[in-house]
Amino acid sequence: QVQLVESGGGLVQAGGSLRLSCTGSGRTFSIYAMGWFRQAPGKEREFVAAISWSGGSTYYADSVKGRFTISRDNAKNTVYLQMNSLKPEDTDVYYCAAKGGGLPGGNWQDYDYWGQGTQVTVSS
Repeated sequence: QVQLVESGGGLVQAGGSLRLSCTGSGRTFSIYAMGWFRQAPGKEREFVAAISWSGGSTYYADSVKGRFTISRDNAKNTVYLQMNSLKPEDTDVYYCAAKGGGLPGGNWQDYDYWGQGTQVTVSS
């Protein structure tokens, strides 16, 4: 089992940057593909980015491609989401998730473990 804790959210002006971190417990963290999702109240959970267990493959939603970068450091049991050129529409609660087995993907229902979420607010 993996427990995930996100950090790094906050309030930022449009055009600014934030880096989210997600740290996992357990020595098996490195075998999990990891994903970032976001969700606003009353809306469907939305895929943001994902990364394979090795970090060799990354995937992005079209809405964040070129602005966000996902990376991981398995020695630190941590996955990151660097968010640049933030827009007000990026305002959401951001969740990291771990997927046991297979390639990472954009379907939130395929992920097994979730963090508690961190709020990102982008002001115009």
